[in-house]
Amino acid sequence: MPSEKEKTPPSHISINGEDVEGHDTPKSARSSSGWDGKLRIEKKLELVNPEALSDPEYSDEENVMPGETIDADEDLLDDYPLDSTEIDLVHARISSLPSLNLQRFTSVARLCLRQNSITTIESLSSLAATLTELDLYDNLIAHIRGLEDLLNLTSLDLSFNKIKHIRHLSPLVNLTDLYFVQNKISVIEGLDGLTKLRNLELAANRIREIQNLEGLTGLEELWLGKNKITEIKGIDSLSNLKILSIQSNRIRSITGLSQLPQLEELYISHNALTSLSGLENSKALRVLDISNNQIEKLEGIGHLEELEELWASYNGFADFAEVERELGGKKALTTVYFEGCPLQLKAPALYRNKVRLALPQVVQIDATFVRVS
Repeated sequence: MPSEKEKTPPSHISINGEDVEGHDTPKSARSSSGWDGKLRIEKKLELVNPEALSDPEYSDEENVMPGETIDADEDLLDDYPLDSTEIDLVHARISSLPSLNLQRFTSVARLCLRQNSITTIESLSSLAATLTELDLYDNLIAHIRGLEDLLNLTSLDLSFNKIKHIRHLSPLVNLTDLYFVQNKISVIEGLDGLTKLRNLELAANRIREIQNLEGLTGLEELWLGKNKITEIKGIDSLSNLKILSIQSNRIRSITGLSQLPQLEELYISHNALTSLSGLENSKALRVLDISNNQIEKLEGIGHLEELEELWASYNGFADFAEVERELGGKKALTTVYFEGCPLQLKAPALYRNKVRLALPQVVQIDATFVRVS
């Protein structure tokens, strides 16, 4: 039970805080002029790079300051012989290349550092005499630098990083394979002089126009899927091109292929095509993927005698007679996909048999192989 003294309230309490018996009275935070104790100084800031405000792709690459190098807790390469030809450190939580002390290795031809936390390409010059393949897939790299001495590189993979601009690659004249999948690239540039390049992958970026590829006359494979491209153009000089992948873009018509006599595979699914016009000179096509478009007629592919695979799911094809007329005589044709088309949706129980009757040479209809009786 509390004592009588504990029950007795204070004899005097001021509700405005000016006088509280038995307590220190806090001083007001406001002065007579109303100042509330917060320091207010007018700040005038001046941007040294005002263009960064108007250019969403701006990159102040030349003024990036190097960060502090933190020594690794352990030597991840302790078990590798000094004459190793391959070093493979996948998902090893590497953030600093200097910490690997790569200069001690004398014969490395392939260096794979996938799925790490590397932000800066550095300390690789010591491998220049032997390194031919560099894989930095899935890191945190924003700027291409530190590669100028790697003149023997034939394969470079910088996919799944944060790169906005293709730069500083012109010395790497021996490159045959170059990968930039899933970055932030909006302009194809910086590839001048790479005449030995055979395979270029730029899928899943922010590219709106195919450009600056004129000098890549040896290119055989070009992968541009999942960008913002509206027109196939700028590839007339790529006379050796065999594979063009341009699915998941914004293309409404097939254009720009007339100068590509060697083209064997065309992947143009998930666009806005309404016809197959534009393939008149693509007589070497073996694989054609036109799935997920708005095409209703097969007219335009009857002359493709080398065709082996036709992927045409989720379009408007509805006439089995047209299927037989356009595709029936193609002896090399082994695979057709019409899933999701009216051909399949209107009579799913009869669909496969009707395709077999129209195209007896095929061995696969959609994902299922045809039983040979």
